[in-house]
Amino acid sequence: MKRFLLCTDLDRTLIPNGAQPESPSAMWRFRQLVACEDVTLAYVSGRNCALIEQAIAEYDLPQPDFAIADVGATIYRIDQSGWRRWDEWDEQIATDWHGLAHDELQRLPGVFPALRLQEAEKQSSYKLSFYVTLETDTKKLFGEMEAYLKQAGIGANLIWSVDEAAAVGLLDVLPNSANKLHAIAFLMRQQGFIHENTVFAGDSGNDLDVLKSGIQAVLVANADAQIRQLVANGAGCVYIARGGYLGMNGNYSAGILEGLAHYLPEADAWLRESNISKDS
Repeated sequence: MKRFLLCTDLDRTLIPNGAQPESPSAMWRFRQLVACEDVTLAYVSGRNCALIEQAIAEYDLPQPDFAIADVGATIYRIDQSGWRRWDEWDEQIATDWHGLAHDELQRLPGVFPALRLQEAEKQSSYKLSFYVTLETDTKKLFGEMEAYLKQAGIGANLIWSVDEAAAVGLLDVLPNSANKLHAIAFLMRQQGFIHENTVFAGDSGNDLDVLKSGIQAVLVANADAQIRQLVANGAGCVYIARGGYLGMNGNYSAGILEGLAHYLPEADAWLRESNISKDS
């Protein structure tokens, strides 16, 4: 195979922790593929470093080469020596908050009562995370928050998603230049990848910036219904997994593999050959 970069979201994309079933052989095939030396694997998640490592252990996920954590606010380089935070990325996004610390921005719930601060382990230096009830008028809330932050001289990026299992909205406040798309673009530049040899996989609202970007992307079959509708209406150039590839259902890792086969013929050939080897 030719060298390529696979960037994948974790929860309900690679991790089969949604309501839909996982194809029995999908994760086995995924592990085999990403073990190839031509594949650079990056996890792209709203989780922080500790929670990503927890997920790797809990779900027996392959060790990635890079991890984009905190919805794009942190990047780690990973090798045998461990996880090393990418300081150049921190320096690049820090200017948006003009030296303001995470703790200073925790005052926001006092200004906007609809916000409820998430647990300490879900926060990071450049990510402030809140719970918001689904009954909240989010359009009005976001407009008021953006105006407030702008007046305070804070360049902020508001990332919205929904935890369907918990029936609650998730709002992340990041530096304006920090999101999954910008972090992936930084990684691509640093590692010499271009759009033609990069694929992203996702499932929900906090993946939308990448799905709309023009980067080769796949939406797994179990993706959020609202995101599926947006993508179907032309929000980006995205392959929507539908199942049937190598007898798999298109959910989670099966959908990622289906999308890779769609964009990268050599990956498709490798997977088909691997399928013959496994079944023989």
